[in-house]
Amino acid sequence: MNGPLRLVKLTTRAIASLTLNIPQRSRGLKTMSGRDVSPELVAQLGKPPRMRKDPAFKKVQTPEFRSVFTPELKELEALFKKYDYELRIAGGAVRDILMSIPPKDIDLATTATPEQMKAMFEKEEVRMINANGEKHGTITPRINDKENFEVTTLRIDIRTDGRHAEVMYTTNWQLDANRRDLTINSMFLGFDGTVYDYFYGYDDLQERRVVFVGEADIRIKEDFLRILRYFRFYGRIAKDEKNHDEATLAAVKENAGGLARISGERIWTELQKIVVGNYGSELLLEMHRCNLFEHIGLPVEPNLEEFERLCAGLENFEKPHYPILYIAGMLHSVDDAMAMHKRLKLSAYERDLARFITQEREKVGTDYTTLRDYQKLCLKKYIQRDYVEQLLKYSNKLELYNQLKAWVTPDFPIRGNTLAEHGLKSKRLGLVLDELKLLWADSDFQLTHKELLTKIPDVLEKIPSSPKRVK
Repeated sequence: MNGPLRLVKLTTRAIASLTLNIPQRSRGLKTMSGRDVSPELVAQLGKPPRMRKDPAFKKVQTPEFRSVFTPELKELEALFKKYDYELRIAGGAVRDILMSIPPKDIDLATTATPEQMKAMFEKEEVRMINANGEKHGTITPRINDKENFEVTTLRIDIRTDGRHAEVMYTTNWQLDANRRDLTINSMFLGFDGTVYDYFYGYDDLQERRVVFVGEADIRIKEDFLRILRYFRFYGRIAKDEKNHDEATLAAVKENAGGLARISGERIWTELQKIVVGNYGSELLLEMHRCNLFEHIGLPVEPNLEEFERLCAGLENFEKPHYPILYIAGMLHSVDDAMAMHKRLKLSAYERDLARFITQEREKVGTDYTTLRDYQKLCLKKYIQRDYVEQLLKYSNKLELYNQLKAWVTPDFPIRGNTLAEHGLKSKRLGLVLDELKLLWADSDFQLTHKELLTKIPDVLEKIPSSPKRVK
């Protein structure tokens, strides 16, 4: 059952509360199709446990706040004011400014509908881009041909399936804040510096608490990806690695299966940020305890001992590290790596690095012991040098890692066309070239072009006349 339908049970107590907090002019809500919305439907939004009586309780004039006011943003603000539409900074930028962090991106929210914005921008001859955003209520004007701004109409999710939502537009800021996931992401910031905080998100931010707006179970069922967003923001905000709200973790565990309905690309985007953030290893272990792994492509019984060894070893190396490097420690085998790739749709580099590490890590300290061993590994076909460097990091071989990083690969004296002149071609040529590179490495890279050519007969004796295709 989806989130809003479950909230029908809250209708009686929610109507009274929400009605008291909605200005008279804003009670008339309409869906994107224009139909009226009943009080019962509004009640399905749920009742947050705490609502601030005066949401406009504070003003900021910090350097981080003033830094967002480019000439283009000022011009956009003036345009909305001219047409009597309210415009505020929303979401993550508000959170960052209140944490004294210069925001990277500015998202804006408005009381104007997409149609009203389009009419306004067309009249003022403002260029609009990214037409795909309109179906989600977002218009993207480009001001002075310099800066793009995503401006989204205030809205309410009226039907959800755990991935997508049917929305209606509103002019009520509190209702828009009520549909957002976490209290720290539900605040707005006026252009005069006024902080609009309906659900004590400011207090939670000061205390470094990460909690959902209202009931965690309801918010998660609206979009199951919010499970991973919870862990990502916990890593960004929390002061302690083990300060989770138990009711929130219970809701996460209860809804773990919902992640199976989320695309691998969206999951991997969140997972990468979690593992390289604060408390990354601890958060992954907490996610495992919440039974998330089987739904996001990681082993149900992960290689926890190896993962903990890896995380401890990576502390000896300069950050940042590739997210996939951490995840590789959870895997038991190459098969695990490929199963993960099938679910998460990794990049080719990430897929091949995970496969390379799970395949080669057992050879570290046995087959591979010296710098020369790793140099030769770098020369092999289909193996990128960076793979070998990551393998050394993974294996906590700091000295060998630094030596390999400092090594400048010399130019191999022979080219393929030279071997072709000696009657070699196709796969056989490639195999001979690979063997000559290894002989060259064993000579401390001293063998000359002429000397290497004399080695060809010996190499040919080792290679079958019809070699099988090398994958």
